[in-house]
Amino acid sequence: MDHDANIVSVSQREFEQIYPKPGWVEHDPMEIWASQSSTLVEALAKADINSDQIAAIGITNQRETVVVWERETGKPIYNAIVWQCRRTAEICEQLKRDGMEEYIRKATGLVVDPYFSGTKVKWILDHVEGSRERAKRGELPVRHR
Repeated sequence: MDHDANIVSVSQREFEQIYPKPGWVEHDPMEIWASQSSTLVEALAKADINSDQIAAIGITNQRETVVVWERETGKPIYNAIVWQCRRTAEICEQLKRDGMEEYIRKATGLVVDPYFSGTKVKWILDHVEGSRERAKRGELPVRHR
């Protein structure tokens, strides 16, 4: 947008949906990065401006999609687990059986559901070899228990 709130440029890209199992949805984080980088370059070219002329940008996102990356390199340790992925349904059911539903609702304002990010992070820490230990050492920018 310019100073008069006119949109001066728009760019967008789609990227591949990965379905490793029924109900599971992932994205390649590096493809997300590449697609977003190329949209920025395209938007600048369409507007015929340089990046130093940008005061702000607007982006849409994947909401509760989760990526865990290496703090030192910035490289992801696993694909992005997408908001609509249902792989953590059993983790959510166990939290409910353990009586954690009300605690989580009060602490976060959220219901226990695979849509939200917390159980996706837990899944990564539980299933990506060495990730929990790496998180404990501070190598991955996630909290752990």
